[in-house]
Amino acid sequence: MATTHLSAALLGLVCLGLAVCYEVLTLAAVMLWRIRRPSPRLSTRLPVTLLKPLCGAEPSLYEHLKSFCVQDYPEYQIVFGIRDAADPALEIVRRLIAAFPQLQIDVVVNPRLHGSNFKIGNLINMLERARHDVLIIADSDVFVSRDYLDCVTAPLRDPAVGLVTCVYEDVPTSGIWSRLGAMYINEWYVPTVLLAAMFGHRSYASGQTLALRRQTLDAIGGFGALTDHLADDYKLGELIRSQGLEIELSPTIVMAEHHEANLNSLTRHELRWMRTIRTLRPRSFPAIFLSFSLPLALCGLLLTAAEPGTLTLSWTLFEIALIARLGLHFAHRIGGTRSLFSDLWLLPLRDLLLTWIWLRSFFTSRISWRGGEFHVDADGIMHRSP
Repeated sequence: MATTHLSAALLGLVCLGLAVCYEVLTLAAVMLWRIRRPSPRLSTRLPVTLLKPLCGAEPSLYEHLKSFCVQDYPEYQIVFGIRDAADPALEIVRRLIAAFPQLQIDVVVNPRLHGSNFKIGNLINMLERARHDVLIIADSDVFVSRDYLDCVTAPLRDPAVGLVTCVYEDVPTSGIWSRLGAMYINEWYVPTVLLAAMFGHRSYASGQTLALRRQTLDAIGGFGALTDHLADDYKLGELIRSQGLEIELSPTIVMAEHHEANLNSLTRHELRWMRTIRTLRPRSFPAIFLSFSLPLALCGLLLTAAEPGTLTLSWTLFEIALIARLGLHFAHRIGGTRSLFSDLWLLPLRDLLLTWIWLRSFFTSRISWRGGEFHVDADGIMHRSP
C-alpha cells in the first residue's frame, strides 16, 4: 500500500510539474509577444482585393465591415460574397455601398456549391470579380485598425513569404456563453499558438486574416484544392509551405466579436474546433490535456494527497500553476476596455468545460456548421450527413 501511495504521489508531482512548466512558458510567450512584437514592415502599397465571405447578419456586422472601408491605403477593392439573396447581410452591404461610394465594392450573390465547405465555395464564386493580384481573405466578425492593410501586406515584399496571417483577440457580446467562448480563444487557443511560435513553429494560419499573392494561390491549385476540407485555413498554409514558401505572423492583432446564444451553441462551436485540431494532429491530440493546466494540476494535487511528505511541494507547485493561469486570464485585458476581474469567477468553469469538450471530441466525427451536419473523416474531409 505504501508503495502504491508513493507511486501515486510521484505521478501527481509529475502532473503538477507539467502543469507549471506549460502554464509558465505559455504566459511568457504571451507577454513576450505583447512586449516585443516586431514593428510592421514597409507596405508594398500594391493594389489589394479584400475577399469577405458573408453568411448571416451577426451582431455588429456593419461596424466590423465598416472598419475595412476606412483603411489608410491608396487603392483596394472589397468583394463581398453571399450565397443566398435573402441573407440579411446583403442589406448591410448595401448600406456600406451607399456610405462609401468612392470605394471599389463588388457584391457576388451566387448559391453555386463547389464542395462541402460552403465558405470556400463562396470564395471561388467571389474570386472571379477580384481585380488585383494581392488577395486578403478576412472573416466577417473581424474589426481592424486603419493600418491593417499596410501591416498585413508588408511581409509580401519578401518573395520567400507566401502567406501572412494574424493572431486575434475575441471580444464577447453580453451573456455568459459569449464570455466563456471568448475565454476559450483568448486564454487557451491563442496562447498555444504564441507558445508554438516562440519555439519556431510556423504552421499556424487563421481565417481571420490570410494575405497572399494570386500567383501563390494559382500555384497550389486555387481555392478548388480546399473545397471539402474542414480546416481550410490550415490546409491553405500547408499547401503554400509545400511550395517552399513561409508563413509569417503579422504583428497586428485583429479583434473578433464572439457571440454565443446559449450553451448548445457554445459547445457545438468548440466541439467543431476541437474536432478540427484532432484531425490536424491525430497523434499528439491526446497530449493536449497537458495544456489544461488547472485540471491537470488538480489531478496532481489529488494524487499526492495520500503521501503527507509531498504536500508542501505539491501545494507550492499548484500555487505556481494557479498564479500563471491567472496571469493568462489577465494578460489580454491589461490596457483594454474590459474589467480585469469581471470574468474571474468563470475561470474554473471555463477550464472544466474545455476538458469536457476535449473528451467528447474523441467519440464523435460529426460536426455542425453553417446549419448543416457533416461527418469528418481521418483526412479532414467533410461529408454531408443525411
